[in-house]
Amino acid sequence: MTATDNATETVVPQTRHAEAGLLPTHPLNSAEHRAYYGALPDPGRLPLGELAALLGHAGVRGRGGAGFPLYRKIVSVSGAARARRIAPTIIANGCEGEPASHKDKHLLWLAPHLVLDGLVLLGRELRATRAILAVEAGAPNGRGDLVRRLRDAVKERDVRHDGVSIELAEVPGRFIAGESAALVSTLNGGPGMPSYTEHSVRERGVGGAPTLVQNVETVAQVALIARYGADWFRGYGTAAEPGPQLFTVYPGRNRPRVVHSAAGARLWPLISDAEPVEAVLIGGYHGSWIPAPPARQARLTEAELGVPLGAGLIAALPNDRCGLAETAHLVRYLALESAGQCGPCLNGLPRIAAALEQLADPRRAARDQGLVERLERWCGMIEGRGLCHHPDGSARLVRSALMTFRTEIAAHRAGLCTGGDRRPLLPTPTRELVH
Repeated sequence: MTATDNATETVVPQTRHAEAGLLPTHPLNSAEHRAYYGALPDPGRLPLGELAALLGHAGVRGRGGAGFPLYRKIVSVSGAARARRIAPTIIANGCEGEPASHKDKHLLWLAPHLVLDGLVLLGRELRATRAILAVEAGAPNGRGDLVRRLRDAVKERDVRHDGVSIELAEVPGRFIAGESAALVSTLNGGPGMPSYTEHSVRERGVGGAPTLVQNVETVAQVALIARYGADWFRGYGTAAEPGPQLFTVYPGRNRPRVVHSAAGARLWPLISDAEPVEAVLIGGYHGSWIPAPPARQARLTEAELGVPLGAGLIAALPNDRCGLAETAHLVRYLALESAGQCGPCLNGLPRIAAALEQLADPRRAARDQGLVERLERWCGMIEGRGLCHHPDGSARLVRSALMTFRTEIAAHRAGLCTGGDRRPLLPTPTRELVH
């Protein structure tokens, strides 16, 4: 996958590395960052309003899971700030709640200044007085102390030149802690969980100010588009889903890796070393299972896959693993990670998790032939009824498993299991679920 010829024309000479891989192969300090990506455009090159228009033309969508258009968020926050005559706040959200996702930590470790550049640019555009880089407290990275590295990177910035002061905030490492309302609650001194309010965070967020919350990969893309142009960005991906994207790939028995790709790329080459494969999980723990046969022919587009790419997690399930056991393992974790503030999370998810655990056990499944029907009914009962989208995402995963693993379901109902290896593929913290 490369940029189109038209897009290549918009790329300045210093971007040969960025054009090829977007990220360096080793961590960059501030000086190395400028040499690698080129200088950050000064305010004179991007007057107020021009950056938002550029991002709108590029078609940037959030890379944190929801895929909401960035331009619309900027317009919403800007309008709320003008109406109330108050400076907004900007947050780069680096809280990877999914234990299996590594793309944001990978980005922050190698190119933290790309994210900080994006914060500066968004701060200028929105006339913000506060910019925050939020990361998971004690974020595991496998290479070193990520929080310390980010703290050093923030100290390297020249506030007089950037015009925007950036602070680093550590938040709880829970699945739901990175949801925008939960993140704002944490930064306001409250619990790190979503809550119902009559105003969105774009209207009243951190300290009551209109707040723009964007995933760190999205913020980094702002810095790239400001340098190389909207056409460069659209040279990757498809017309409906433009731009390069980072994915965390679990190729079966092999170690996970972070790859650069984009919508429209073929899915199978990303996991071809995982053969033989039973199914592929697209979009993470709130994603969907896709059977291996259609996955072999599919391209990475929401339109073709029929499911959102979500937080960019792709996991190949080997054919000697039990897909029902893997799904039960994930849903048990999701039930534990809920805020427990509404009926779907407090009652629905624990019941669904318990029923899935029973279905994943052939001996117990054979004694209760009504499990699948109850699971389908319960999923329908929780969808659209939660205070946040956690129940919806969990139900999506369950529904996809009931469709994808129909052969396993029939075997379990007969007291058999087609997957001999029942060890979990994807990581989850170990806690006890109280039914």
